[in-house]
Amino acid sequence: MAAAQRIVVTGSGAICAAGRSPVEIWQALRSGRSAIGPISLWDTAGWPRSVAGEIRDLQPAKLLGDRKILKFIRRSDVLGLYAASSAIEASGIAAWRDALEADAAAEYSDRTGVFVGSGGGSYDSQYDYFPLMAAAEGSLAEFGRQLPDVVNPMWLLRALPNNVLCHVGIKYNLKGTNACITNHSTSGMLAVIEAAAALREAQSDRAVVAAHDAPVEPQMLAYYDSVGVVAKETLRPFDAGRDGSLLGEGAGGLVFETEASAAERGATVLGEFLGGGAATEAEGLLPIRDDGDGPAAAIEAALAAARLRPSEVGLVVAHANGTRNSDASEAAAIRRVFGSDAPPVTGFKWAFGHLLAASGMLDCVLALEALRNRTVPGIATLRTPDPTIARIPVSAQAQAPRSDIALVVARGFGGTNAALLLRAAPAA
Repeated sequence: MAAAQRIVVTGSGAICAAGRSPVEIWQALRSGRSAIGPISLWDTAGWPRSVAGEIRDLQPAKLLGDRKILKFIRRSDVLGLYAASSAIEASGIAAWRDALEADAAAEYSDRTGVFVGSGGGSYDSQYDYFPLMAAAEGSLAEFGRQLPDVVNPMWLLRALPNNVLCHVGIKYNLKGTNACITNHSTSGMLAVIEAAAALREAQSDRAVVAAHDAPVEPQMLAYYDSVGVVAKETLRPFDAGRDGSLLGEGAGGLVFETEASAAERGATVLGEFLGGGAATEAEGLLPIRDDGDGPAAAIEAALAAARLRPSEVGLVVAHANGTRNSDASEAAAIRRVFGSDAPPVTGFKWAFGHLLAASGMLDCVLALEALRNRTVPGIATLRTPDPTIARIPVSAQAQAPRSDIALVVARGFGGTNAALLLRAAPAA
């Protein structure tokens, strides 16, 4: 059997509360700066929880350079389009394609796919109806009469979960294999796995992968708080005093290519996709197993796909969402896979919040930065590692990775778990 086609990373992009590029966010992590702070998107006076990883002064039109498109997309889509576009521009694939002869350029577009992990929309899509509901005073007839004049006629288009997928393809004329995946916090990771499969099965030669979410809005915060998963002030993964997670907003993007595609144009290679895995615990919407069976199964599947031994992993970017049961069971999973020989373990959500659908994707972008800089950033909010959970090598201080391979873990509601293995190319 022929060896599987190597899949390399040639471009990255990101945005969140901590910065608007992978380098800027990495510098915030490395320096121990958290961008989590008071919410300003609405009046939170009297709310029991009022902090999040909000992107300040977003200015969507300036960010995208296109005011007209804002009629058709929402805040989350702005972030996804920005991250995807940043990754495409950094990779150089569009510039290379545009320099080709017409027939070759058309084939290049046909062989370039787009895969997106989406949050599926937040509750803010409903808010256009609230003033009309109040004005109608319970009269369905009055509600229907005023509806065309009050609610944005683009409401449905703005609410579509695949807006980023569509608009990236339209903007860059990318016509290859594509998919939009909505599976809570594993959405972005599963989009990467799907893209890698398309490249290895020769459905495409390259793929743009992005994930985005903007859950910092009133109903989302209220509902997450009502099920007891929101921290009061600080997100403290694996800490004895952790009391929950905090929402954040943002997006991450990566460009993957077959090794042959990247070599053809002499592209700079940032890293390599080695393998991925996914598993579900089938316990229910919110419950998870104490023994970490779900994340352990996903990690083991990723290692098998990559044909790697646990000892070859250089660092673990854990889901590390700061909730008591998730952190404890994730630590148990890491202990089950690595035993007493686990590599340095870290997490990034403490710095910019939990981005839900985009969280795993942004973690992948930052894992490559960590490997290329030979540094595992510490969890700056960690004060006292919880002695009641399985012991793993977490620290508030920076550590050194033991190899050039990173394991990234993501978890979501419904017992979903995903894991990816990435190898970094040395930084210049």
